[in-house]
Amino acid sequence: MSAEVKKGDTLLEVRNISLSFGGVKALQDISFDIRKGEIRAIIGPNGAGKSSMLNVINGFYHPQDGEILFEGAVRDHMKPHQVARLGIARTFQNIALFKGMTTLDNLMTGRMIRMRTNLFWQALWKGPAEREEVEHRKRVEHIIDFLKIQSIRKTPVGRLPYGLQKRVELGRALAADSKLLLLDEPMAGMNLEEKQDMCRFVLDVNDEFGTTIALIEHDMGVVMDISDRVVVLDYGRKLADGTPGEVRDNQAVIDAYLGVSHA
Repeated sequence: MSAEVKKGDTLLEVRNISLSFGGVKALQDISFDIRKGEIRAIIGPNGAGKSSMLNVINGFYHPQDGEILFEGAVRDHMKPHQVARLGIARTFQNIALFKGMTTLDNLMTGRMIRMRTNLFWQALWKGPAEREEVEHRKRVEHIIDFLKIQSIRKTPVGRLPYGLQKRVELGRALAADSKLLLLDEPMAGMNLEEKQDMCRFVLDVNDEFGTTIALIEHDMGVVMDISDRVVVLDYGRKLADGTPGEVRDNQAVIDAYLGVSHA
């Protein structure tokens, strides 16, 4: 396989993943793929295993069975920071920002995995360390302009309204320059205007940056509007996989969302 993955090629493949916590089976023999350049939605009722699946992909959980391939190579068990260096970034269902730090400083933390100078030069903040930080700052300023958050760049994020904090968290993930961006309910808790803004930014990130996106989202209108493909989980099992139209018309998916008995 070529080292450079072409648009439409498989970027990440999940093969027969099973994850249990004691007697609770969170994921049962799940398989699907994520293609380069697409927006891939992972949906399902509460407790379906969606966040557990993202936690497996980003290395927070290690499954008992199955494997994950990234860019064609089987990925060994890795810690989240190792997965991030590999090229997978993550946002969280509950905002995980440094509330006392400014927007700019929060975004700069997203560049840390790209910094190469050693502790000695960073302590001196001269020579290579200074030049490196200037270059990272340029990248962060570009993201600030892209997300239209110039007016809050020096504001501690703890003072920001919820919708803007979500946008800052997206910016921090973008700052890592990752190949795959995992978004865990990026629009949860937002009003209509905030959701529309976030939808636009997700589409722009995919289009202008070329970033592959996998997202969990409960708003079916959003999922159907912005996703290229959708995988549906229910009680830890894969229920359906296909285009938004195929998933929307799938009777098993309709039954799951209406709460029809599995007996």
